[in-house]
Amino acid sequence: MSEPLDHEEAPPPAELVLRPIGVVRSPFTERRDAPRQPRVAAGIEGRIELLPGKHFEDALTDLEGWQFLWVVSWFHHNEGWRPRVLPPRSTRRRGVFATRSPYRPNPIGLSVVELVRVDGLTLHVRELDLLDGTPVLDLKPYVPWADAIPAARAGWLEDEASTTSVRDAGEAGERPRDPVASWEVGFSETAAEQLAYLREAGVEVEAQVRAALSLGPRPHAYRRIRIEADGSRVLAQKEWRFRFVVDELRLVVLEVYSGYRPRELASEANGLELHRTFASRFARLPSLKA
Repeated sequence: MSEPLDHEEAPPPAELVLRPIGVVRSPFTERRDAPRQPRVAAGIEGRIELLPGKHFEDALTDLEGWQFLWVVSWFHHNEGWRPRVLPPRSTRRRGVFATRSPYRPNPIGLSVVELVRVDGLTLHVRELDLLDGTPVLDLKPYVPWADAIPAARAGWLEDEASTTSVRDAGEAGERPRDPVASWEVGFSETAAEQLAYLREAGVEVEAQVRAALSLGPRPHAYRRIRIEADGSRVLAQKEWRFRFVVDELRLVVLEVYSGYRPRELASEANGLELHRTFASRFARLPSLKA
């Protein structure tokens, strides 16, 4: 047992004052769209815009020499917290302090992002998993020899890994292996054509679909998946649906279709032009004729 302290232990302050130093600009505007981890956000680019008039220009001196940064942020859309939560990578609820859930007593976020360049008070970053408008509280350099402990235990993630036969081999020489299952995700020719059509229209959803399905085909609170009568499954991502099948240890997306019903597409409601043209172009698919 440790020796008692000679001085009286002071209680923690009842309240702390935090002032944002900047704000995140990202393509994610809704909580359900944001990746659950920075690693899932591979290739996602955005910006961190620091506030003017705070001498932050000097504070950014020498930052460009670092490849990765810790971003301390505030989950500004959260209200309240939950003692136990169901993480996307778990089959049961866990204590919130044993997870990376944003529903915390103090909604503080911690992300590692790749620094692309510094342009005045704007930091261009990659692997961004934060919502647009997220307040930034602090920036710190990611120091590999101090911050990376590859042999560290992975807690309940290792228990989850024992229930599956698919493992992520990781990136040799770069990052430790993911202890949880990582399913291979493929796309049929039709699905690839449909994704290309959406991409040309300014809708990029492939990365999000890959990230959601890489955790497996089972329904989950963070993965809206339903099982169809024919055994296929449908993943919902915002207004789009992705029908897929399980092929041994691989998930194959067969087709993409609009989440709006035919009667909604037949109406004159605004904002559905892309969905109407998409449904018309790919109407040869049975699921789009229903």
